[in-house]
Amino acid sequence: MKITKTIALAALALSLASVASAGECPADKVGVDVTPPGPMMPSKVTDTVISSVDLAGYQIPGRSLRLRRLVIQPGGVVPWHSHAERPANIYVVQGAVTEYRSTCAAPITHRMGDVVAESGTTSHWWRNNTSRVAILLSADILPSAMNPDSSM
Repeated sequence: MKITKTIALAALALSLASVASAGECPADKVGVDVTPPGPMMPSKVTDTVISSVDLAGYQIPGRSLRLRRLVIQPGGVVPWHSHAERPANIYVVQGAVTEYRSTCAAPITHRMGDVVAESGTTSHWWRNNTSRVAILLSADILPSAMNPDSSM
């Protein structure tokens, strides 16, 4: 009986190996430009800048540290964007959102409590595929060429 349970658990683990869990891309789905660009316009999302700090006084001229609150309604979309010039950390405060990332061939679900680091070659878009509102906090380092009140 014990061996049967062990085999069943091993089979279950293997069957789930290609499913994104804990907000990460499965190793066998990682690649370059494996997901095409998604929607280019926001939909059903409110993006509010909570605060912004000019980093010139911290020996980082031309950059600011920004904190935003994104409220994504069911079916809402944060449009396709790049993080080549704007690293960010996203914290899922409430609900869940699905990320469609250029470097992952599988959608990635991020749930309440997850933190997502976005940098380098990451381009992606997000959709709330649930029936509940999702709330995210986004902390990013913004180049001075970007408008701190309008960029997603």
